Amino acid sequence: MSNKYLLEIGTEELPARLIEGALKQLRDNTDKMLKEERIGYESIKTYSTPRRLVLIIEGLKDEQDTLEESIKGPAKRIAYDDDGNPTKALQGFMRGKNITLEDIYLEEHNGEEYIYGNIVKEGKDTKEVLSNNMAKIIKSIVFPKSMKWGGKNLRFARPIRWLVSIFNDQIAPFNLEGIEASNITRGHRFLGRGYIEIKSIDEYFDILKDNYVIVDQNKRKEMIKYASERLVKEKGGNILSDGGLLDEVTNIVEYPTPIIGRIKEEYLRLPKDVIITPMKEQLRFFPVVSDKGRLLPYFITVRNGNEDHIDIVRKGNEKVLGARLEDAKFFYYDDIERPLEDYIEPLKTIVFQEELGTLYDKTIRVQKLAKKAGDYLEVGEETQKNINRAAYLAKADLATKMVNEFTELQGRMGMEYAKQSGENEIVSTAIYEQYLPRYSGDELPTTTAGALLSIADKLDTISGIFAIGIQPTGSQDPYGLRRQALGIINIILDKRWTLNLGELVDFALYIYVDENNLVFDYKSVKEEIMKFIQGRVKNMFMDMGIRYDIVDGVISTGIDDVYDLKIRADKLNDYLNREGLADVLFAFNRVVTLAKQAATDEVKRDLLIEEEEIELYDAFNSVEEKILNSLDDKEYDRALEQFIVLKDPIDNFFDNVMVMVEDEDIKENRLNLLGKISKTMLMICDLSKLVK
Repeated sequence: MSNKYLLEIGTEELPARLIEGALKQLRDNTDKMLKEERIGYESIKTYSTPRRLVLIIEGLKDEQDTLEESIKGPAKRIAYDDDGNPTKALQGFMRGKNITLEDIYLEEHNGEEYIYGNIVKEGKDTKEVLSNNMAKIIKSIVFPKSMKWGGKNLRFARPIRWLVSIFNDQIAPFNLEGIEASNITRGHRFLGRGYIEIKSIDEYFDILKDNYVIVDQNKRKEMIKYASERLVKEKGGNILSDGGLLDEVTNIVEYPTPIIGRIKEEYLRLPKDVIITPMKEQLRFFPVVSDKGRLLPYFITVRNGNEDHIDIVRKGNEKVLGARLEDAKFFYYDDIERPLEDYIEPLKTIVFQEELGTLYDKTIRVQKLAKKAGDYLEVGEETQKNINRAAYLAKADLATKMVNEFTELQGRMGMEYAKQSGENEIVSTAIYEQYLPRYSGDELPTTTAGALLSIADKLDTISGIFAIGIQPTGSQDPYGLRRQALGIINIILDKRWTLNLGELVDFALYIYVDENNLVFDYKSVKEEIMKFIQGRVKNMFMDMGIRYDIVDGVISTGIDDVYDLKIRADKLNDYLNREGLADVLFAFNRVVTLAKQAATDEVKRDLLIEEEEIELYDAFNSVEEKILNSLDDKEYDRALEQFIVLKDPIDNFFDNVMVMVEDEDIKENRLNLLGKISKTMLMICDLSKLVK
């Protein structure tokens, strides 16, 4: 029989940002449970509204699969006494496994006979298994922040008010700390019935729709998109695309009704970002633009309800937006009465981090670090001037009234105020670009000045936070250091810059000592920072489809140039499927193992006495220069191609030459030969990390 199961977790309104993660856990944890309980199924689907998380399983088997397994027990010699009767050891084994003498047999293992028990577990009804497990499934959902309520030990993002648990057309009962699962759900908080009986799963979606709840979040999203686009097309405009905002709005309404409102013309004279930010970030309104991207005097808001009294709702939203824009207008015109540079002095009173000083202190550090990065890349004099000026003004907008009220505008207002103050386009743009990328998939800096300023700003934060011992943990990253490290890596790869991050970290830490008199273990902090950055590099490369062993191999070279590591990883990735690569890896692993004992890489030709070691020495000399030239040209695949020529001479060497001989000079010379080969090989990649 093909069975269905419905679970609905009814809650107070859930924060929109938590819903997607909760659904994934609900789906994954249920899948894991069903597999562990030996229950087959066809599909698991999850749905959500602000007040409910929903799980529907289709194609469930009637019962668990029967489990037959053989369990090893005590050895025969201790299982029976001299009269052939079961000892306490055997009796305990049978009692623990709920089996009898008829269920056991003998089998030899490692030369000795052991008791084995044949255990058969008949499958339980699927409905019973679900009832026994769903409370655990709900408890297994974790949130970044949870709460307790009503004296319960249960933690959830918001209080759970009801539970629906239906197997086909019957209640599958369970109790979650006093909350009894039933077949009673609830409609829209204001438009639907408070208590709705669900007689079968097949009627679930329709009966809730009749009570103004669209359970399927994808359908709600389509309703919002279709109705909104129809409204703005009538005004000759388009919705300003923002997938994140659409997802958020979808998760804060149960019955969406888009409404178009109007913006007063006087506010359209403000900078575009000043209008859009309050609309999107504070009110969750969708801006409307022309085909050319010009902001039009309209917005879309989405009501959680039907079209009753829609004109009153529209006017209310227009009034709220007008109040926000009036504030923005006041802040903007008040701020631009002074040049941006005048806001630098107040930065001396704004704390960046208690132990790392003020925002003014950070400004000075970032100036120096950005200049160092520019020198390293040998940028032109004009670019260095722009970098220095942008770094000096970078944090000034944080002291303005506009950014103090609308923090989301940091950088954007800095760019706008810089232009108003007469700064050139590159400096103005770089002030905005210092914060890029802000999240995964965000835009990257387009200007050299902006890219270097962004790297310097992020690296200053990472270095300072590590220096005072507040490194990210598995669940905590209050300063967003992982995101900032990924931002640095993405910028470098996008710009294809050869930039030594180790040297920049060195300099960033030096500035903290020089400017802030910070005291810390310099060597260990740098090692921790580089290990942290390498971890982000590894994860990013693997997400790009590069195999983990190649990533480990190139990172093990100790090179701090991210772009160079990416070139190596891409080119070496092609070699994994080559015929005979396993033999090559084995040969070079033998070299690396002994090479660790080499004192130097100086090889004395006159101490080479065996034909095979002379052959290896000559073979290496014949390719060494070609390998080094290929490395200089970043042709790492070609360098490896040259190195593979040494495979046969290496095998002959190990097959015929004893390295660890009594003569210390000869032994040392042979180790040095292997060390020289290993050292050159590690300039390409640590082949010992590769797995065939």
